[in-house]
Amino acid sequence: MQFKQYPSYKNSGVEWLGDVPKHWQVKPNKYVFKIQKRIAGTLGFNVLSITQKGLKIKDIESNAGQMAQDYSKYQIVNVGDFAMNHMDLLTGWVDIAKVTGVTSPDYRVFEVRNKKVNKEYFLHLFQLGYRNKILFAFGQGAAQMGRWRLQSETFNSLKMPFPSIEEQEKIVSFLDTETARIDTLIAKQEKLIELLEEQRKSIISHAVTKGLNPNAPMKDSGVEWLGEVPEHWTVLKNRHIFNFSKGLSITKENLQESGIPCVSYGEVHSKFGFEFNPEINDMKFVSEEYLETSKNCLLNSGDFIFADTSEDFEGSGNFSYLNSNSQVFAGYHTVIARLKSKQKPRFFAYIFDSNAHRKQIQTQVKGIKVFSITQGILKDIYSWLPPVHEQDLIVEYLDNECKKISLLKAKQIELIEKLKEYRSSIISHAVTGKIDVREFDA
Repeated sequence: MQFKQYPSYKNSGVEWLGDVPKHWQVKPNKYVFKIQKRIAGTLGFNVLSITQKGLKIKDIESNAGQMAQDYSKYQIVNVGDFAMNHMDLLTGWVDIAKVTGVTSPDYRVFEVRNKKVNKEYFLHLFQLGYRNKILFAFGQGAAQMGRWRLQSETFNSLKMPFPSIEEQEKIVSFLDTETARIDTLIAKQEKLIELLEEQRKSIISHAVTKGLNPNAPMKDSGVEWLGEVPEHWTVLKNRHIFNFSKGLSITKENLQESGIPCVSYGEVHSKFGFEFNPEINDMKFVSEEYLETSKNCLLNSGDFIFADTSEDFEGSGNFSYLNSNSQVFAGYHTVIARLKSKQKPRFFAYIFDSNAHRKQIQTQVKGIKVFSITQGILKDIYSWLPPVHEQDLIVEYLDNECKKISLLKAKQIELIEKLKEYRSSIISHAVTGKIDVREFDA
């Protein structure tokens, strides 16, 4: 879509803003907003928390001990107030309250004092401020420590564009339409990625449980989540295929920037998955002293590492395997699984990635907020063994098929990023007057 500019511009006098339409005003925040500090005193309010997903009612029960916390010094937020986590401008956000509640006394709460204001227009401006580091540029603190705040005086004096209320409303109407259209396109790409992932899982599950020969005689595996397998395959509990042990009994404080690479449960969940290679992947390290004191926690090429806890049920059974000859330690909250005989580790990686194996684990795990995956559970789960040459064929087939799907997913992810960049650009150009949307017809 082609957008036109305004007929004439003027220098706003604000470096980050640049030129604005000639008829626009530029005003300090103190002429538009009033910072409030209403202390709650008593409970009876929704407790609100702000993240990049917006201002939401806090899930108190998910945090141990939160129910006993004293909220009397929190500040009241009324419907329509703006709330900003100005204490953490690196990751914080700003939003408009949709319910009455209380929020952290460290947050910045401000209400509109000018009647000629469309709140959604200024919300776009403030959120743009985070994305473009505008507010960050005026903050103070220790950025390297993740604390970067915006003082009240600085916020009050910070100048923002101030078009007429009619033009603010026109810009908001335009952005509502345009961002909804872009969000729909993004959602379609995200759905396609989901379908590709489902296809990947289906291909893996079929290949590792049924083999590549559609005419192979089948037998009942005796395992609920596995069903029939080729007649010549062997079905055994993992205790007969793997030796199990646990990773280092350390904490995050033991990690350092050099030494021996180390993989802990959090990285299994969020960073690596399926496989890792310290020659390729960015990793944390532990001291070389552990080579003397904890050599049994050192991984061999082809060893598997399971996260022994998961914060969500679906993550139960998450694993990775070492696809390298480098020295790597299994870190905290991990279980090591090492093949007893000369099988193909990558084939078992595909087994562990299959629905048939993961569902067995998920029927055994226990927990409510945190789910534990013990060595005992992993030992009693069934795996299956085709002949080694057949394992090779299945791995070759799955590597090729998964690569095709990964390339398709990468294209969709790239398109999503471009759409998000375009969305941010449209918002930025509209709210700062770089494009004229007054004649836009939704």
